[in-house]
Amino acid sequence: LSEKKREEWYVKITNHPELRWATARIAPKVIDTINIAKAAHLGARRVFYKLAGGEGENAYVLLDGSLHLPDDIAQETIIRGDEKVPLIAAASIIAKVTRDRIMVRLHKKISQYAFDAHKGYGTFLHCRLIRAYGISCAHRLTFCKKFIPHFSAVSSAPRKD
Repeated sequence: LSEKKREEWYVKITNHPELRWATARIAPKVIDTINIAKAAHLGARRVFYKLAGGEGENAYVLLDGSLHLPDDIAQETIIRGDEKVPLIAAASIIAKVTRDRIMVRLHKKISQYAFDAHKGYGTFLHCRLIRAYGISCAHRLTFCKKFIPHFSAVSSAPRKD
């Protein structure tokens, strides 16, 4: 979906009276510590517990890709679920729009990285700006090492460790 279409669907989904939804955010330092896959599972658990509350024992969860929850939660992981299951597609839209909005807000704080343009993805522009300005508090060191060998950890927006 285009950014405009995602925004339109986001409004429809989040305002739908019969849908409950939640998001979870995992800090860059945590992702660097536990790795991106474990961070995704942690995010899925956080969302599950936000939504299920004390009613989790009656829940059946549909997950996308390789996500999983603890074994005591009834669940099904569907590869390419966002293409096959409308509920997973809706969750994917909420996640993407939420992340994009976070990146636009981050751009207002540290504009030299142009987060509003690339939304934190490993584009040529993003990599070039990291090379120019170093690593910020918003960057994952593991991301930067992957795309920018011998990167400099010096930045005008220092990482807070």
